[in-house]
Amino acid sequence: MTGKYVIGLDYGTDSVRSVIVDTSNGEIIGTAVFEYPRWKKGLYCDPASNRFRQHPLDYVEGLENSIKEAMKGLGRDIISGIAGITVDTTGSTPVAVDREGVPLSLRPSFEEDPDAMFVLWKDHTAVREAVEINEVAKSWGGIDFTKFEGGIYSSEWFWAKILHVLRSSRKVRESAFSWVEHCDWIPALLTGNTDPLKLRRGRCSAGHKAMWHEDFGGLPDEKFLVKLDPLLKGLRDRLFSETVTCDATVGTISAEWAKRLGLPTDVKIGAGAFDAHLGAVGGEITPYQLVKVMGTSTCDMLVAPMEEAGGKLVAGICGQVDGSIVPGMLGLEAGQSAFGDIYAWFSRLLLWPVNEMVTKMDWLDEKTRTRIVSESSDRIIAELSRQAENIPPEESSLVALDWLNGRRTPDANQALKGAITGLSLGSDAPRIFRALVEATAFGSRMINERFISEGVRIDGVIAIGGVAKKNPFVMQIVCDVLNMPIKVAASDQTCALGSAMAASVVAGIHKDIPSAQKAMGGGFEKVYNPDPVRAKTYVELYEKYKKLGEFIENQLT
Repeated sequence: MTGKYVIGLDYGTDSVRSVIVDTSNGEIIGTAVFEYPRWKKGLYCDPASNRFRQHPLDYVEGLENSIKEAMKGLGRDIISGIAGITVDTTGSTPVAVDREGVPLSLRPSFEEDPDAMFVLWKDHTAVREAVEINEVAKSWGGIDFTKFEGGIYSSEWFWAKILHVLRSSRKVRESAFSWVEHCDWIPALLTGNTDPLKLRRGRCSAGHKAMWHEDFGGLPDEKFLVKLDPLLKGLRDRLFSETVTCDATVGTISAEWAKRLGLPTDVKIGAGAFDAHLGAVGGEITPYQLVKVMGTSTCDMLVAPMEEAGGKLVAGICGQVDGSIVPGMLGLEAGQSAFGDIYAWFSRLLLWPVNEMVTKMDWLDEKTRTRIVSESSDRIIAELSRQAENIPPEESSLVALDWLNGRRTPDANQALKGAITGLSLGSDAPRIFRALVEATAFGSRMINERFISEGVRIDGVIAIGGVAKKNPFVMQIVCDVLNMPIKVAASDQTCALGSAMAASVVAGIHKDIPSAQKAMGGGFEKVYNPDPVRAKTYVELYEKYKKLGEFIENQLT
């Protein structure tokens, strides 16, 4: 053993969290969260056009501040025993880099250019490019490079985003040497080797989002890319052909970053992966246990032995990749483009008069106005959940679609929109909220049914993430709709914990991911069991959901 402690670094949509973990038992002995300051101000984003960009300075400042804050109060004996760091991030979140691997937005004249920044996972500006990728993949006369991506390429993914930016910005097009995923760039930064031709790329992001596969000899063929758009000519040679799984090291921390962070100079840096995938590791995923990462969106993760599932092609999911979650097993990913984001949208809708009118009522003193806004924002979801819980599902005539941010799976289509039907003058806020929650649960069931219909069984469900921990009302509806028990992971930091587990393997403390899970896992805090009466009622409502979805997709898009 080279040490006893590791760092898990979890980059989410709004913030980055660092955890210092004891590898002998999984105890988190230090933690800190850093909110991205530029993102918090709404800079470089335009929600109306589905543009969501993040500045690399938010990531770099978050790296330094969160790790330093997490180590505060820890003795030198602990800090000197830190042996590894693994990073997880959102994705696909690529950025244009120069020859040295520096994001263009860190270079002069690009500092305020959104196209030179990281294109966040939920950026949907590349819908047209995704459509073209799918059309060319099916018609160009060669291999369908989407076949391991569920057969449908999404605007949320690597190539679509790159092509959109190349078409949109001549300045970026002429200056970009290569492109790097967020989960690959942070580990490269920590090692001091950001050369895009030399830095090691994680298989998780490459396989699920960039159409990388060993059968292809790496990335899609140059002829296919040029057929898609001549702007992509030569880019393949400036990217990568080999990938590594999360148990591999990408190098040792650089002297500069060891000094900046106050860490030993021999800390091993692990290959990066996506937050959901390492969250599944932290949630103690095992074969055929579906891990649902339930937050602003969802990611549904499965692993299966290669000898059992490696020959299957599962249509309409977000990819199947050897070793993308647990090395040596097939990793399968699905998910919903919006989950908690739908509840947040509805709460903002209801809070509009509070934010726009109460704040301007001069006859209220400022302290009272602030308190009204703050308490309303803090309590609205909980109050909606409390009242919606008392509405029997059979009483509702409302049926909603959960496509407010498009549909990720099954069968990606980011051009789709949400809908609510059955509205009447008696449709109050709790009833509409319940319909929205039911819609997100029905979307979850669609995913389960796709896996099963394609020959991949689901033996159980594990839930992690903010919604799973905080909202029993939502969890019970999902449980009833799926008609399966759902175990909730005890740790409230499963993604960071999963990164720490991977870091323990990278550092040589545990021999493999299953061993790290056994030693460091936190177990489960609660089990939701389906109510047979409600489950039966939801079968009928689910059929209405599917019919509404078919109508919206076929007639209104």
